[in-house]
Order: sequence, then C-alpha cells, then structure tokens
Amino acid sequence: MADKLRGRKIAFLATDMVEQVELTRPLEAVRSAGAEAELISLEPGQIQAFNHYDKADRFPVDRAVEDVDADDYDGLVLPGGVGNPDTMRQSGHAVSFVRAFFERGKPVAAICHAPWLLVEADVVHGRRLTSYPSVRTDVRNAGGDWVDEEVVVDEGLVTSRQPDDLDAFCSKLVEEFAEGYHEGQRRSVHAGAAAR
Repeated sequence: MADKLRGRKIAFLATDMVEQVELTRPLEAVRSAGAEAELISLEPGQIQAFNHYDKADRFPVDRAVEDVDADDYDGLVLPGGVGNPDTMRQSGHAVSFVRAFFERGKPVAAICHAPWLLVEADVVHGRRLTSYPSVRTDVRNAGGDWVDEEVVVDEGLVTSRQPDDLDAFCSKLVEEFAEGYHEGQRRSVHAGAAAR
C-alpha cells in the first residue's frame, strides 16, 4: 500500500470545527500510500479542529480555497464535524471547488456531515451514499439514495457515517483515489442539472 498513491496529490477541504480524527486518519492513510496532501481552507493561517464539542489541535492551512484549482489535484477528501461543512457550504469558492472534482470525474471522499457540501454542490442526484444520520433528509431531498452503511462507494464517490467507520472509509478512499478517473462522477453533475 506504500506506493499505491505515489505521484498523486490529494486536497483536504476543511475549516474550523472539523472533527479532528476525520481529518487526521484520512491524511495518514493517503500519505502512507505515497500521496502528497494539502489542507485547503477558507483563508490562510490555521484551522481549529474539535473532538466532538471540545477544542482539539490546530492545523496549518496550505492554501486558501479561492487560490486553488481542482485540476491541480487527483482527489478530494471532505472531513466532517458539524460546524466545518456547515460553514464551508456557505462559501461559493468551496462549493465550486467541490463541484469541479465531479465535473472532471475525479474521486471524492466525504464522511459524517460533509455530504452537506455535496448537496450544496448539486452532485448527489441519483447517487448512492451515506452520511451522519441527521444529514439523511438533506441527501434524499437533493435526489440522493441515502443508505445506513459503514462505507458506500459509488463510482468514485466514497462516503461514511462517522468516526467509527474510519477504517473502512480510509481503505476505500485510497482504493478509489488509486483508480483515478470515474465517468460516474461526471454523470452525477449532469443528472443534478437535469433534475432541476
């Protein structure tokens, strides 16, 4: 597994109140597989991670989302935590960045509350995915097929429900990032637009 992602560059999109373990475990997984990883956020500096409702560590931001392009990355990880994706989905730059990965057929992995960003980017219509249970109605209202499973893989989209699912989530995201391009990602963008 050490070389499975060698030469790949993976973006991690997060801001304050990110669930720390949902950031650090996938970071460790892609780096252990040989990938370069960058933490992208709303602005330069540092972000404050949380362990549920308690402050945890701070992490340095590599680049601001308004200064990046999906073409520069091979995959995208969206960690959860309640406040992180709720803040992120209010940023037009963040939503456009997420949508761009789907438009280009690149793999995306989202855990916990992070599928809120997928809903906002209008890329869940016709897709099978999971999330934290409180996001279920949002996913279904956006045309997604929500299921209660540890990890769900749907043509380049990897989703999981919560930190307890991280082993399966990390394994599958490395696998999908190694596969690279997925035509199903591109089709979901067009399906969402057609459904409107």
